[in-house]
Amino acid sequence: MTLLLQHLGISVVGYSLKPEKDSLYSRAKLKGQIPEKFGDIRSYKKLKNFINVHQPSVIIHLAAQPLVLESYRIPLETFDVNVMGTANLLDICFNVKSVQAVLVVTTDKVYRNDNSNRAFIESDPLEGHDPYSASKVGTESVVKAWQTISEVSGGPKVISVRAGNVIGGGDYAKNRLIPDLVRSILIKKEDVVLRNSESTRPWQHVLDPLVGYLAALDLSLKGTSEFSYNFGPSEKNLPVATVAERFIKLSKSNSEIIIDKPNSIQEAINLNLNTDKSREVLNWNSQWDQICSIELSFNWWAKVLNHGVSPKEACLEDIRKFLQESESKVEII
Repeated sequence: MTLLLQHLGISVVGYSLKPEKDSLYSRAKLKGQIPEKFGDIRSYKKLKNFINVHQPSVIIHLAAQPLVLESYRIPLETFDVNVMGTANLLDICFNVKSVQAVLVVTTDKVYRNDNSNRAFIESDPLEGHDPYSASKVGTESVVKAWQTISEVSGGPKVISVRAGNVIGGGDYAKNRLIPDLVRSILIKKEDVVLRNSESTRPWQHVLDPLVGYLAALDLSLKGTSEFSYNFGPSEKNLPVATVAERFIKLSKSNSEIIIDKPNSIQEAINLNLNTDKSREVLNWNSQWDQICSIELSFNWWAKVLNHGVSPKEACLEDIRKFLQESESKVEII
């Protein structure tokens, strides 16, 4: 998102935890390229001081404990970061006059899911089973509360956005499919172990929802009353095994898929999002389909690992390609 905003000529500042060793931030050597501070969003005073100093007009809230399996290990911290961290941020934003809008990124996993394979719409009931998804439902409750405060007492627009499983170059988190494929196939040259190989997810390249987020912010600043949006692919979702098979084929490796026995962690089998609202209200469309997104994710890593392309340049190449192919222009006031 930072690189996209910079490419669009938009001034950006950043606040986050210190980067992890293999994060995209570290790989792309982004330290010091924008005004930034490393801190915890639960540290109310430090966060407030940072926002007061920089006086932003728009805040994009991506800070979270984002991993389902990790949430079982640290459930209390997951709730604290995702729920109270968001409450901290919104409370501060409502006391800083420069802030006109706050976009809060939650997840496609906030919906009550009975595995019926029905595509969820924004007004469907919310419910989380695991600590991660439950914490994100709590985040949505916080968002709704501050949306009500804005309506009653005035304040920034608050928008909730829910994206499907985003993929692309640079993600190296544990227990995510593309990073696991990169580690197994491209780095370790070994077989791929899959859990829940037949589960389907709304795979999409990361740039598709990011551009959608900016479109949602732009419309909000112009006065729309819509405050939640889904972003996901338009075609039928692919199973986990199909994504892995495609990755192996692209790599021309001898890696094989090993189906592991299902773990005891409860994860949804099917997950679908209805994105009609984003298409109709924002004129947003998923530009790169799932197969294209898989290929672009593979190409990013192949260029970086095998051809000496810097991670930052690989990201910028994707951004330039996306915007050149896009039929719509993104504007932020």
